[in-house]
Amino acid sequence: MSLIIEPNFREPGKRYFRDFSPGDDFYQLLIDTHRGLSEEQSAMVNAKLILILSNHIGDISMLREAMQMARADVESS
Repeated sequence: MSLIIEPNFREPGKRYFRDFSPGDDFYQLLIDTHRGLSEEQSAMVNAKLILILSNHIGDISMLREAMQMARADVESS
C-alpha cells in the first residue's frame, strides 16, 4: 500500500458541498490547536501529534515513506 497524497479529509456523517471543505475544516482545527501557544509549546504539540498519529498508523514502511516525502526538498543546515 502506498501513501494517499490526494486530499482525503472527511468526517463521518457530515455532508460537504465542496471538495476542499473537509481540508479547510482540518486546517482550522490545526490552527485552533496551536492558538495561544508559545513556539516551544506549539513544537511540543506537533511532536506529540506526530507520535500519536504514527502509533495509530502503525505501519513502519508507510511511516518511512511519509518521512522521506516530508524531508524531500528541505535543506539541511
